[in-house]
Amino acid sequence: MAEIKLAAQVRTEFGKGAARRARRAHQVPAVVYGHGAEPVHITLPGHELLLALRTANVLIGLEIDGKDALVIPKAVQRNPLKGDIEHVDLLTVKRGEKVNVEIAVQVEGDLAPGGNLLEYVQNTLLVEAEATHIPESVTVSVQGLDAGASVLAKDIPLPKGSVLAGDEDAIVLQVVAAQAEEPAADSAEGEGEEG
Repeated sequence: MAEIKLAAQVRTEFGKGAARRARRAHQVPAVVYGHGAEPVHITLPGHELLLALRTANVLIGLEIDGKDALVIPKAVQRNPLKGDIEHVDLLTVKRGEKVNVEIAVQVEGDLAPGGNLLEYVQNTLLVEAEATHIPESVTVSVQGLDAGASVLAKDIPLPKGSVLAGDEDAIVLQVVAAQAEEPAADSAEGEGEEG
């Protein structure tokens, strides 16, 4: 995974007013924490951060007051109406260090014929991987699976260097039979008419 470089500025103002001023200036308030160090409050360029966060578990190289820091996003808060990033929590990592991250589960193949439906019980898997080699996703084949079949976390092949960090017996995907809808009874006849 490629590392994305961003320039950060240390924040000296805190609170809602300061955060609003930063957002108006197209900056995003953030906090860098980890490795027992004191949290560092920073602002990041909004557009560049938005582009960087399009990749799940992106590795970001920050320059803070002349010092370099390697971080991954831990929590991203977005405006529920506009979708803009309002705040980011970043976790400091070191090269070679193992981290627990959630990666997307993708499927390939066709289910057995007969109107079966695939249900995602979990759409991510918790894995432990090296901070500089975090996989973006895992792919699972559902080719020929029939109703009643399920895929457990331990059945999913993980990329080299990654190990399962969550419950290995957790159901990730299951195949269910499609249920036919019963015709609705016309009990609404005559409603709205005056007698």
